[in-house]
Amino acid sequence: MIRTEENTYSAITPAILSLKEQWEKKNYIDPRLYKEYNVKRGLRNEDGRGVLTGLTRVAEIESYKVRGGRGHEVISPVDGVLYYRGIDCRKIVRGSHRFAFEEAAYLLLFGELPTPAQLEDFAGQLASYRTLPTNFFRDVIMKAPTGDLMNTMQRGILTLFCYDDNPNDIGLENVLRQSLQLISNMPVLAIYAYQAFRYVQGESLFIHAPSPELSTAENFLRLLREDRNYTELEARVLDVALVLHADHGGGNNSTFTNHVVTSSGTDTYSAIAAAMASLKGPRHGGANSKVVMMMNFIKNDVKDWDDQEQVRDCLTRILDKNAFDGSGLIYGLGHAVYTKSDPRCEVFREFVTRLATEKGREKELRLYAAVENIGKELLMKRRNKTAISTNIDFYSGFVYEMLGLPAELYTPLFAIARIAGWSAHRMEELSVGGKLIRPRYECVEEHRSYVPMENR
Repeated sequence: MIRTEENTYSAITPAILSLKEQWEKKNYIDPRLYKEYNVKRGLRNEDGRGVLTGLTRVAEIESYKVRGGRGHEVISPVDGVLYYRGIDCRKIVRGSHRFAFEEAAYLLLFGELPTPAQLEDFAGQLASYRTLPTNFFRDVIMKAPTGDLMNTMQRGILTLFCYDDNPNDIGLENVLRQSLQLISNMPVLAIYAYQAFRYVQGESLFIHAPSPELSTAENFLRLLREDRNYTELEARVLDVALVLHADHGGGNNSTFTNHVVTSSGTDTYSAIAAAMASLKGPRHGGANSKVVMMMNFIKNDVKDWDDQEQVRDCLTRILDKNAFDGSGLIYGLGHAVYTKSDPRCEVFREFVTRLATEKGREKELRLYAAVENIGKELLMKRRNKTAISTNIDFYSGFVYEMLGLPAELYTPLFAIARIAGWSAHRMEELSVGGKLIRPRYECVEEHRSYVPMENR
């Protein structure tokens, strides 16, 4: 953040504190009112299911079965499945190889799996768009760099609007062109933003150009590392991570934000920047960083990682809010949608094991497994549940750490993957939405008379 010499820009002054106290006096809403007005807080029904706000063909999450008629419904948890255009995403991972993310992005955008020729052409189109405009790094990214890379990337996306001859054209062919460019640009924006941040921290600056014959995952590792080197397994695991984060249905917070903003008829750059702003929130895209911080605490707290009782004692203290961050949460366990299992985690675990073996990190992997198993057992007992799913975020942070990725890049990497889904949902909203999304808020303030200035 830019600060003045006197460091006053970020100062909380007595005047601000006074205004804050005044705000608090008139902004309390009794939580009981939400029930009285039947407000679907978080756009969720009482049974936890999301309020139906739209239809999509892009992606589907299956996490429960509903039996019985209206008013007599019985919801039964089932093993989770994530479908991309009706295809189980796990089969995409297991059936694809080097360009799995590109294949998934093509499927999400166009609704069909690409032929070999179509995939080659699509990857070539992405490669042709991967370079940023001339002097963009110097003139945009190097201006006020910050460790919060999501903000730097948002600024970059909004600035790309100025380089576009038709930025406000929301015809589908133009939006598709913009979407492909942003899918290509996102990894470059993330890595260059990180390199700029390193530079202002006193580190050496090195900027590599993307290689057109490489996949998105390969180029990410090439741009990040000073020696440009990576193993085949490293690139494969990162590619898989991108596939599994590429979309998660229309109701997740950032994709719904994208739908809402798109429904206003605004430009692509504004819609994607808004989705980025949502993803940045710690309740949405920052969970894997929390898992890594929690696991670092556990590693220091538990003397013998193979001692199950020591692990159990540490997790019990975390749940009792007597350890770690005092939240009472075991990060990475449980999910807002999945009930029994997160399918992304189930397939990702296979690649985590392979990478841990290559990196000689098997002991840490055993600790992760112990925290997962014991943590789920403790949570099920406390919450009186028969199943708790392990979120993909539980292992993704560990994978990124093994790949040598800095924590600053964890959430940007999520955005690099998710922009494929955002783009597909934006085009769908433009083609079939047709209405400005505008839910209703009930005002619970009492009506009052205006009091003239001299009488206050």
